[in-house]
Amino acid sequence: MSDKTLAARAPTGTHDVLWPESTRWEALLSLFAEHAERAGYGLAHTPIFEDVKVFRRGTGEGSDVVGKEMYEFEDKGGRPLALRPEGTAPIVRAWVQHRPPLPWKAWYATPAFRYERPQAGRYRQHHQVGVEALGTADADLDVEVIALADRFYRALGLTAYGLRINSMGDADCRPAYLDLLRGYLLARRDELCPEHQERAAAHPLRVLDCQRDACLAATADAPTLADHLCEPCRAHLARVLAGLDALGVGYAVDHRLVRGFDYYTRTTFEFSSDALGSAQNGIGGGGRYDGMVELLGGPPTPGIGFGLGIERILLACDAEGAFPVDPTPLDAFVVDTTGGTAARDLTAALRDAGFSADRAFDDRSMKAQFKAADRSGARWVLVVGPDEAASGTVSLRPLRDAGDQRTVPVADVVAAVRAATRPGAFPDAP
Repeated sequence: MSDKTLAARAPTGTHDVLWPESTRWEALLSLFAEHAERAGYGLAHTPIFEDVKVFRRGTGEGSDVVGKEMYEFEDKGGRPLALRPEGTAPIVRAWVQHRPPLPWKAWYATPAFRYERPQAGRYRQHHQVGVEALGTADADLDVEVIALADRFYRALGLTAYGLRINSMGDADCRPAYLDLLRGYLLARRDELCPEHQERAAAHPLRVLDCQRDACLAATADAPTLADHLCEPCRAHLARVLAGLDALGVGYAVDHRLVRGFDYYTRTTFEFSSDALGSAQNGIGGGGRYDGMVELLGGPPTPGIGFGLGIERILLACDAEGAFPVDPTPLDAFVVDTTGGTAARDLTAALRDAGFSADRAFDDRSMKAQFKAADRSGARWVLVVGPDEAASGTVSLRPLRDAGDQRTVPVADVVAAVRAATRPGAFPDAP
């Protein structure tokens, strides 16, 4: 394969989303925005790249995302930067920098970059939607955030999914548990997978997240954090679970759920699709991160949020036959065999009036233009041939629905299309 051919392909682990598939993405983003904004969240945009310390401090040196998968580089000024591997730390950095009033609730839609083996629905550049809420430690906010994700999945038409939830404790109760777990793991070090034989002492929670058979067997009887929560954390979790029960959000408490980030405190949760293969069935998750703002230089400020993977969600929708989206058809397509001036002016007039309209170019034949009109999905075709041009008229013909062909003056085209797009209505020809 030549270098020229290689240069014309998307990089490994990336993919193109083209029309009409992109129509489905637009619909998903619109639906998510509707649900988030209904709950008081406003859109926030942050840079695709950040100072590398935002992720090393905020996301955590011990996470695989930062330690193994993050794209790092120096710009031409020698500044160490990283492409965004996840959505939470940049939003928190933005709050620390700009300090909008608390509580602050933001939603985002963003690409994320991780150097990992491409998998079903997970690319080295993948895409997420998410929310972050800063400024309150109230357990009812945890309920709101989790329920928002659950309602969004339901609105997409998904039914075959589940929610797992756990508590990661806090700075008061987790250190003692980590010491207990570390001792348990080091006593069984030879039974762990090779990677976690090396990492167990520094990052014992990561071992609980490992799905390799060796680690699963070695940690089957490991102590759980649930048995070592302090009373405030226990009460917080109980309030969250009671709230989910009250809102009809199904869940299972999973004491092994720690997810892949170091920043979680108390509530952590993950949604998975039963319609996807068990190894790659995660469709989103999140948790509380009450210490991250301080790590990024701000005052003590609690927070909670989630990130949902768009590609994986759409795979789940496909597996369930949910969320079909057809491209919105054009209102009109102009066929002009008189040189293109009429098509230019008519499409502009229709668009200015709020209609979707398109045309062919390059002075193509009427047959070719009608083929283009049919491919466009337009409901109506407006024909300007020599006879129409001579009489100052336009011929309107239905392409998709039953209806009569009519001829109207050029000046009445907009009114005629407006009437034609209302079922049963059509202006009388003069």
